[in-house]
Amino acid sequence: MEGGEELSEAPESDSGLREPCKVEESFRLHIVTWNVATAEPPDDVSSLLHLNSPKGADLYVIGLQEVNTGPLRIVFDSVFDDPWSHCLMTSLAPRQYIKVASIRMQGLLLLVFSKLKHVPFIRDIRATYTRTGIFRYWGNKGGLSVRMSFYGHTLCFLNCHLAAHMQYALERVDEFEYIMDTQTFDCKKTPKVIDHRLVFWFGDLNFRIQDHGIHFVRSCISSQNYNLLWSKDQLNVMKDKEELLQQFEEGPLEFQPTYKFDLNSDTYDSSSKKRKPAWTDRILWRLRPKDASQDAQEEKRVDADIGKVKQMEEDEEYPLKIRQDLYTSNMEYSISDHKPVIGVFTLELRKMYETPLVQLQPEGDWSADIDAMVVYSPLQPFKASTWDWIGLYKVGFTSVLDYITYTWVKDDEVAFNEELIQVYIGKEEIPVRGGDCVLCYFSSHLNCIIGMSEPFKVHGSKVAIEEGLMPEKLSEFDRAEQVRN
Repeated sequence: MEGGEELSEAPESDSGLREPCKVEESFRLHIVTWNVATAEPPDDVSSLLHLNSPKGADLYVIGLQEVNTGPLRIVFDSVFDDPWSHCLMTSLAPRQYIKVASIRMQGLLLLVFSKLKHVPFIRDIRATYTRTGIFRYWGNKGGLSVRMSFYGHTLCFLNCHLAAHMQYALERVDEFEYIMDTQTFDCKKTPKVIDHRLVFWFGDLNFRIQDHGIHFVRSCISSQNYNLLWSKDQLNVMKDKEELLQQFEEGPLEFQPTYKFDLNSDTYDSSSKKRKPAWTDRILWRLRPKDASQDAQEEKRVDADIGKVKQMEEDEEYPLKIRQDLYTSNMEYSISDHKPVIGVFTLELRKMYETPLVQLQPEGDWSADIDAMVVYSPLQPFKASTWDWIGLYKVGFTSVLDYITYTWVKDDEVAFNEELIQVYIGKEEIPVRGGDCVLCYFSSHLNCIIGMSEPFKVHGSKVAIEEGLMPEKLSEFDRAEQVRN
């Protein structure tokens, strides 16, 4: 079954009506790319995520390559969160971040986390992948993308692992162009990666330092004269030749090359192969250019392309600026032959909306002794579906799927008027032990949470207490809590 009832669809997008918002605000974006060489995650990722920084990130985007894909690991990861996702979720959830999107293709993994307060304003989430391995069938190489609307501004994150070895620079460019050409999203305004307002391209891009010998390269690294190597970096060389690459910006490479290291050390490859150090791991970005050419102005005057005119007007009314605050490697981690690369950005933008699509709250006191009621009201027009659901979450939840229980909005609706809608949750679904919880409305059409309640208290079951918290009375949530404690 698809579709469902509509509350009236927004005129230009599924993200709601535009609101007059004239103030430009700043948001901090923290991107990590790391080829982890099948290693398990470290015990502490605080340094990787800058968790002790006085300036917290609003969004985290983590792109990993060569995550363990052994047969047993694949089976385990198909049932449970993979170790890297689990590590990052458990590190960020106590700080009020949740995973809003993820996608995996064999050893490639892309994760997006958001500060909880932004979650109802991250909409139209879509993810896709492209294989570029053997005969473009095998997924050991390729690209993963997650796209979304962030307060109305379209962002796309592309994590790539491209062909290895010095002699394959052209093949790497071909693979990137193939990924850009073939990846598509079910989004009317931004069907391709290049259509987004802001694109981040990162990963193990595998570009090497050509011409210079290994001794010269290592000497430049030892003396921190990295600039002497820039002109022979293959990505910089190819940017001079390829128009698509010229559209992407990158900060200066003022950190030592991140490949290839001996494991558990800061020493470059000492094996018999003695691979030349290289900046294989990179983070670039593309802000959609303002088309101020004479042809574009003429096109605007004659209304030859209404969609393009609207886009230009929207870009002018809702400006988006980007500044890179940090571009560096982290030498602290030595579990891989690559070092992680970190890019920290400030996005300055004018919000296109700042009201959630749905407001919801619990009605009355909640406990496992009585059936419960959720009351919600649409604050903006949006496309509702029979597949929409409301989830009950413990405060500190890690992801959209980390719910205690959920209820289908349409199936369990008990009362309806134009302003308030009541939805029923049976008492057997409510945790016996109680706790601090929140309610979230998930839109299947937008593939995201579009409304969130304030935290509220679910009281412990008096009946269960009187019966001594018999194991058969415990919900799955309570059993999980017992295991954790």
